[in-house]
Amino acid sequence: MSGNAWRRHPIHEREITMKCPASLRAGLFAASFALACAAHAVDVDAARALAKQNNCFKCHGVDKKGDGPAYKDVAAKYRGKANAEERLMIHLTTGEKAKFDDGHEEDHKIIKTSPPKDTEQIKNLIHWILAL
Repeated sequence: MSGNAWRRHPIHEREITMKCPASLRAGLFAASFALACAAHAVDVDAARALAKQNNCFKCHGVDKKGDGPAYKDVAAKYRGKANAEERLMIHLTTGEKAKFDDGHEEDHKIIKTSPPKDTEQIKNLIHWILAL
């Protein structure tokens, strides 16, 4: 099927959404997300080690909230958003303000890598968080 054949197909996206069961849509989303993650093969051990070296687990748990949100909650917040990686990169590398439940704000700790400012290590950490 050529690239233009899909556009000429009589079924519109809205009709697909209405006729496609929710479980099938969820499965298709999960499959596309898995393919996207595979394109960014995550080194889980390296991501967890970087988080540990930077004391991230002091405020963030994988499943449980601490002073900061659980990483699974962060993943849920950014799921499906095109700018997720960019937003997290800014948050982890610029020291922007982190907001706490009690209303106060603090500068978020900037992730340190070895060698310094290794964006590939930080991207790996971000991809791990988003894959949760």
